[in-house]
Amino acid sequence: MLKSNLRVLMAEHRIDDITELMDRSGLSRNSINKLYRETNLESIKLETLFKLCDTFKCKLSDLIEYEPEE
Repeated sequence: MLKSNLRVLMAEHRIDDITELMDRSGLSRNSINKLYRETNLESIKLETLFKLCDTFKCKLSDLIEYEPEE
């Protein structure tokens, strides 16, 4: 199971809402919403993840975690 840490990163970087993140990253609301709401994470494009990593100056593992299902 994939887990998104987008909300945590947004809080750490004092990004108050998705619109502000859209402006900083150049990503669409739909792309950000998937991670923010943790829906359909398996369909997120690598390009989206890379842009967010560039925006937050973080590693991919800081943004997305894999938790094995029990």
